[in-house]
Amino acid sequence: MTEALLESAACPLGCAPDDKEVLQAPDRLNGLPGTFRVVRCGHCGLMRTDPRPSPQNMAHYYPADYGPYEGTRVREAVPVARSRWKQRLGPWVRRIFDLRTNHLPGLDPGHMLEIGCASGAFLHRMAAQGWQVQGIEFSSAAAQAAIQAGYKVHAGALETAPTPSSRFNLIVGWMVLEHLHDPVAGLRKLRAWAHPDAALVLSVPNAGALEFVLFRQRWYALQLPTHLYHFTPGTIREILEAGGWELEKVHHQRVLSNLVASLGYLMQDRGHLRLARRLIEFPERAGRLMDILFPLAWILSLFGQTGRMTIWAKVRP
Repeated sequence: MTEALLESAACPLGCAPDDKEVLQAPDRLNGLPGTFRVVRCGHCGLMRTDPRPSPQNMAHYYPADYGPYEGTRVREAVPVARSRWKQRLGPWVRRIFDLRTNHLPGLDPGHMLEIGCASGAFLHRMAAQGWQVQGIEFSSAAAQAAIQAGYKVHAGALETAPTPSSRFNLIVGWMVLEHLHDPVAGLRKLRAWAHPDAALVLSVPNAGALEFVLFRQRWYALQLPTHLYHFTPGTIREILEAGGWELEKVHHQRVLSNLVASLGYLMQDRGHLRLARRLIEFPERAGRLMDILFPLAWILSLFGQTGRMTIWAKVRP
């Protein structure tokens, strides 16, 4: 990939230039050419991809069959059946064995915005619970799928989205903040659209977890170059505060999808291609293997060492 498609950008927290290279890695997810660099700011510790695809060229790195687009069509959005053994557990025990990645605070239905809504599955789920929902989706094809399902969706980047007619009580984004070119500006825009007591719920990869230390350039959640930022619990707090939000809670997801798929990349580099393919496909095809791995995932989550986190935030006064 030519350097003309890439740009360099400073730390979004306004730090003076003092970057240290952390690693270099290829596009493992889509197999597009190029090697991309991750740097760490010497002042705040925020890691980012630099140089990175420019906003004008970003679509090149999102093929039409990009997984989140295909897997979130409303016609495919069916309830996940709970294992029979879980159905016999009490409510508080079920909370321990909860594998959901999109935990939400207890809120009465109101107006909800989902950034990066893909083809509309989560919009559909929340609308069924009484929420008035809207979405923002970068992919025009995925946005059109959600629109055809009956939902109001802006096809384009958050930066180009128009001001809504009413404020939101809940704003969510599942694995999307790391894709924004300027997360601070994006969060400020969302804050301006939020009701004073609104909740912001985001999931992001956790680059502060043991997975990243072990696998580095083979870490599944690295996903260069579409992941422009690589957050830890500490740096996500700083980004939220700069964007007008206050971090309330970090939930370390009780899943090991990233770890298993990262092992797949390791096997791939060592030539064990059949095993590698099975491991890399684990996040999409795990099924009940999630239950088998749950004890280890639960222990690691207690220490903040799983590779994905869901954060809750509120508007800063």
